[in-house]
Amino acid sequence: MDATTDDTALLPDRPRIDPRRPIALVVGVVATVLFVALRFAVALGGSAPLPIDQAWDDAMAALANPVGVIVAWIPAIVGGTIGMIVIGIATTVVFLLVRRPWDALNVAASIALVVLIGAPLAAVIARSRPADSLAETVATSFPSGHTAVATTIALTLALILRRRWVWIVGAVWVVLMMWSRTYLHAHWLSDVVAGFLEGVAVATLVWAMVEVWRVRRAQRLVAVDD
Repeated sequence: MDATTDDTALLPDRPRIDPRRPIALVVGVVATVLFVALRFAVALGGSAPLPIDQAWDDAMAALANPVGVIVAWIPAIVGGTIGMIVIGIATTVVFLLVRRPWDALNVAASIALVVLIGAPLAAVIARSRPADSLAETVATSFPSGHTAVATTIALTLALILRRRWVWIVGAVWVVLMMWSRTYLHAHWLSDVVAGFLEGVAVATLVWAMVEVWRVRRAQRLVAVDD
């Protein structure tokens, strides 16, 4: 979804439809289906870790060292609740200052929705974290909120800014976050995969929805001017 098109035709007040919108919708629906399937797989096991979860947790324990723990805490802290709120507000304000209100709405709505979905869901599922967790110990392991928010912000900015380097930096950040949460034994592998799928679903579907609103409003304005 990194097509190179005329950016001037995609400014907030232009009526042109972004050709990436159908792709985003398909990706969002697929991510949603996979997320639900993974949720059922975890539920069938009584929310206990899946075989691959335990194997991955054991592998992370075998690789544990002081330097790795310090590195893992960096995305854990930056991507925590306070860090993500600051990043979300700052990004929204920047888009407003440069007069891109649709992009500001996109960022704010995406972050708000992913939190509104993930936090209550984690509390309801109440999946226990690995016993050797170096971070949180509250039984709200599924899905990984850190991963979900990191994925949402990274993918939303990539879709908005349409720059290859944003996609690359975002992908690295998400992978680092997923590794961090499992390296610190704060989450099972299936938790971070679920968080990734949740973030992909929210980011793509919200972006596509905002695009629909943007185009329809622009079309109405053009019709009035004519």
